[in-house]
Amino acid sequence: MTSSTTVHSPLRLYGRSGELAILETLLGRLRDGDGGALVLTSPPGLGRTALLRRTAAQHLGRHGGPVLFAAAAPTEQRLPYSGLHALLCSAPGPLPVPPDTLLRSGITPGGLLGVLRDLGAEQPLLVCVDDAHAWDPDSRAALGFAARRLGAGSRVAVVIGAADETAFAGLPALRLGPLDDDAATAFLDRLTGAAGDVDPVVRCELLREAAGNPRLLAGLVGRLTPGQLAGRTALPYPLPGAEGVLDAHAEHLGELSADTRTLLLLAAAAEEHEPDGAGSDAALLLRAGARAGLATAQLDQVLFAPAGTAGALQRAGSRVHFSHPLLRRAVLHRAPPGRRRAAHQLLAGLLAGPGSPPLPALVQRACAAPGPDAALAERLETAAAAPCPHGERSAALARAAVLSADDTLRAARFTAAAEQARLAGDTGRARAMLARVGPHPAGGAAPYVRGMLALRDGPAADAREALLTAAELLAPHDPRRTLDALFGAAEAAWHMGDAIAYLDAMNRIPVAAADRSMARYRAGMCAVLAGHPDRGHALLRCCLDSADRAECAGELLRAAASALVLGEVEAACRAGARALAAVRTRGPESLLPQALEQLAYAELRAGQHARARAHALEGLHAARRTGQPNSATHLHAVLALAASVEGPAEACAAHADAALAGAGPHGLAQAAMLATWAVARADLAAGRPGEAAARLGPLVRPGPGTGHFATRMLAVPCYVEAMALSGRADEGAAELAGAVEEFALWTARTTDPQVPAQLARCRALLAPPDEAAARYEEALVHHDRAGGDFERARTRLLHGQLLRRLRRTREARGPLRDALVGFERCSARVWAERAGGELRAAGEAVDGPDRSGPGPLAGLTPQQQRIARFVAEGATNREVALRLSVSPRTVDHHLRNVFAALNVRSRTELARLLDREAGTRLQDRDEKNRAHP
Repeated sequence: MTSSTTVHSPLRLYGRSGELAILETLLGRLRDGDGGALVLTSPPGLGRTALLRRTAAQHLGRHGGPVLFAAAAPTEQRLPYSGLHALLCSAPGPLPVPPDTLLRSGITPGGLLGVLRDLGAEQPLLVCVDDAHAWDPDSRAALGFAARRLGAGSRVAVVIGAADETAFAGLPALRLGPLDDDAATAFLDRLTGAAGDVDPVVRCELLREAAGNPRLLAGLVGRLTPGQLAGRTALPYPLPGAEGVLDAHAEHLGELSADTRTLLLLAAAAEEHEPDGAGSDAALLLRAGARAGLATAQLDQVLFAPAGTAGALQRAGSRVHFSHPLLRRAVLHRAPPGRRRAAHQLLAGLLAGPGSPPLPALVQRACAAPGPDAALAERLETAAAAPCPHGERSAALARAAVLSADDTLRAARFTAAAEQARLAGDTGRARAMLARVGPHPAGGAAPYVRGMLALRDGPAADAREALLTAAELLAPHDPRRTLDALFGAAEAAWHMGDAIAYLDAMNRIPVAAADRSMARYRAGMCAVLAGHPDRGHALLRCCLDSADRAECAGELLRAAASALVLGEVEAACRAGARALAAVRTRGPESLLPQALEQLAYAELRAGQHARARAHALEGLHAARRTGQPNSATHLHAVLALAASVEGPAEACAAHADAALAGAGPHGLAQAAMLATWAVARADLAAGRPGEAAARLGPLVRPGPGTGHFATRMLAVPCYVEAMALSGRADEGAAELAGAVEEFALWTARTTDPQVPAQLARCRALLAPPDEAAARYEEALVHHDRAGGDFERARTRLLHGQLLRRLRRTREARGPLRDALVGFERCSARVWAERAGGELRAAGEAVDGPDRSGPGPLAGLTPQQQRIARFVAEGATNREVALRLSVSPRTVDHHLRNVFAALNVRSRTELARLLDREAGTRLQDRDEKNRAHP
């Protein structure tokens, strides 16, 4: 029983702003005299009680309103009306019905409704009931009846906390979910404030283990020492502190039959050798239940009937899952140790049949072991090898570590478990295993795993230093991991845009330890970056040619990278596709985001934007699933580049923002440059060359602090176009000439088929009008050899713009028409709209979206419509002139005619008029959609 006077001021709640807003709305209606009801449901530990107490404190503290507050007492669940007795005993004053009479004669549901209305007659009444699912059935039924009849004018609000809404069907329900990452992190900071800094690996493990459950997180933190929190001491395995939440989850298990509890124990034990979230095998459970003496009818009822285990187990095909992961742990926690070990031994016997893989049975035997067992640990370690999946190997090695009494051996096995978890794409589990190793393990294996994890989810500079350190430690005894660490350090430097650091890492690779393909790749990349492109390209071509016989995903990814450096984009696409197939067939799962990123980038270079977008989206999902935010950042940049061609502009901006947000803190210079280039290209498509030039200028200029060394040249054509179209070619003539000259040198070294055409186009943009046409024709000849609709259409668009600017309107229509068709063929919608606008301005009707419609602009010429829209967007006459390739005087002339035709006197009035037109057109479209769904 909890009286209203014991509801104290609440502490801060984390991650519950939405729920608090809903409860505040309920209290606001109650203050206005209107009642209502709400059921808060959640598994144990998610903060249901805290929300109820916060709500009660707000009503009592701010407005002094009466509060009835009661929490269930499970020991009184079989006593009729005990719940309502506790609730009414919390009333601050006399009651119409003495509470003690409830225990003798009970109360009708209508009688309870009358009592609540009487209590709220003078002041609005708030009723809060916690853990109502544990109330006696009579009290639950009466409370549900009364709550359903509270509404306008009732002056009573009821907030019920329960595990689920089954007993209160028909009432509004709000289900609490786990805290999100930000809220859980903030709560952890509050919990550990007095302990000082928490080691990042320990922090990740606590957050992973708690899975957004605040009560569980508090329990875990409370059981760790300051040394363990700071990472000075290895974490225990498993983490202590979950007992309270597990006991709460297991409360109702005692009501189940003995046979049902036995089957639940077998189901919980059977998941120990399975990957996380995979559940257990229904056929194995049937065999185990029969071996345990359960009747077939009982097994069928429990495994196939929905109510067979009171909702604890759920069947999905051949798999059986617990309704909540903590419930499975609660079953194991509640079982006596002897029964738990017996269940594991039974399962081990069933799994050890002839022809069965050894690992599942060994894991079950390890779970049944009462203490350290060196022989069993060694057998587990031996069995944790290919072809077993990396996730299963990680679980087996972790069990082997638990069985190891020797600290050094224990740390080595936890480190091996972490590496296998990383390869399986489970970075959370990998960090959890590392947290058990300790801060200063012997050898370089643990620093190697930490560095490889940081390469995918941390600052690139940190990953590079960690991997270089690991390589030094591993060099005397582990040449394979030494190579991987150095290649990883080089990759980190590449992401940073630090060519010197890249060369440093690659030059440390011992030639004797690398195979022929790897040695050629190392030597070729070093030669290219050291200024010896001919020698480097020859070596990389050998590396690419040898990949025809390769099956290893790593070798195929290096071949794809070699092809991109050479400029052989089609070969890069083929090698990337083979690398992706190899990862999907043989793994590891951790390489999937990189394989998809490599392929998507190669497809972008080849002009296959739709394919690039599809592969990059898949890669983004894979990066999120495997906990690789750095890969997600690079994939956002690729998606931004694809959207800068296909549109819409909002998608380009969103992906670019996401890429830049991730690139900044982690020093991912390549992703930042690609994202900026994407936004600049979208600016060009939208007719904003000035903005595009401002973005691209810092990226393409030579010297430190500029764009990425490997991709800087790719943005030069866009920069030259932006400078020329914005009218800044003269003021930056020397800089532009230098950029084009450098681009010409790069063109002579690369075999990318689009680059010669882009070079000719750059020269056409900077040439005098009488020379430009010949340069454009030269570019088109190169386009004919290279193929690719998008780049060819861009050249035709610029050629047509030039002809129209020279008032050769009739001649301009041919190139502009070709540009429009080319953009439409490759789904470059924004670019097609720009080409269509140019074509309309040249006097040719264009089919497409009607932007004018029957509105006020319908009476204007196409050129006047374009000027009106640009001015309404805020552009000056000079900016409009640059966009339309006309003089400012021509814009001024057209604008005067626009003002006269529309009867407006200022730019502001024009903008308001077009805003009203846009709103009307949107409303008409919505009405049309409703009429013709």
